[in-house]
Amino acid sequence: MEAGQVERNVQAFGEVFSSIEGLLGKFIVGQRDTVQSLLVGILAGGHVLLEGAPGLGKTRLVKALSEIFSLKFGRIQCTPDLMPVDILGTNVLTEGGAARFQPGPVFVNILLADEVNRATPKTQSALLEAMEERTVTLYGQSHPLPRPFFVVATQNPLEMEGTYPLPEAQLDRFIFKLVIDHPPMADMRAILDPQLLGGGPNIKPVPGDTLIKMQDTVTRMPVAAPVRDYAIKLYRGTNPQFEESSPQVKKYVRYGASPRGAQALVAAARVWAMVGGRYHVSSADVRKTAVAVLRHRLVLNFEAEADGVTSMQLIEKILQEIPEGPAR
Repeated sequence: MEAGQVERNVQAFGEVFSSIEGLLGKFIVGQRDTVQSLLVGILAGGHVLLEGAPGLGKTRLVKALSEIFSLKFGRIQCTPDLMPVDILGTNVLTEGGAARFQPGPVFVNILLADEVNRATPKTQSALLEAMEERTVTLYGQSHPLPRPFFVVATQNPLEMEGTYPLPEAQLDRFIFKLVIDHPPMADMRAILDPQLLGGGPNIKPVPGDTLIKMQDTVTRMPVAAPVRDYAIKLYRGTNPQFEESSPQVKKYVRYGASPRGAQALVAAARVWAMVGGRYHVSSADVRKTAVAVLRHRLVLNFEAEADGVTSMQLIEKILQEIPEGPAR
């Protein structure tokens, strides 16, 4: 690709990203970091886990994203009695006695799985298999999901009774875990002022194929070997069996990130580079995405719980101690 074309692609990418971010800002006040990270995760081709108390705008944010991209949106309210067929679909008999596949709500472009930790493990596994394979297989037949396909799952950290926390292997399917906090005073004033929020967005949504084109641009971006090596060192630094890990990691971590976590670091860093107006990835882009990528991939032991050590504290320590540069 010629240098001039690359520069134009990068500029167009940044302009579309800023436009979408501005549109989302009209749907949900504040939460800029969450809005940006959600966009980055989706442009990197991954699924996103949102955690926050009720009423913070998680559902509104995801639905607004589908409207802006002109994509088909679906929502599943996860409850203990939800069955896999309620998500995936099933075969139904026609008047002639033949079986016909009736698609479930998973056959959309953006699926919101609300309170995913309230679904039983059997239902969770059915959903997460669709996330990984991008297909649904029932009765020996495979049915491809539409492209693009993303799952944004939410979970409520307050109510733990009657929930089924996602196992670590299933959490690893999400590229990011984002935590939505309560808005500051200035944003709350805007939320409660109907004059500031009346009317809603009036900007025309972006064309439907924009998301796929932006993703394709991201996947073609080259990543230099030193940057890839830095992502590898961060991944190894979260695992107590590797020499890159610190004494704190060896003491408090049972299991660290998987190779999928290293892939997520590089994929998200590509998007941040494009947003920053560059067609090359730096170690700073990897560092910028490290918290969202790694926070749900660290499994701590009982000693960490007893000492009050959190995964966030360990990730910050890893970022401080692991230098940028080639891996050995």
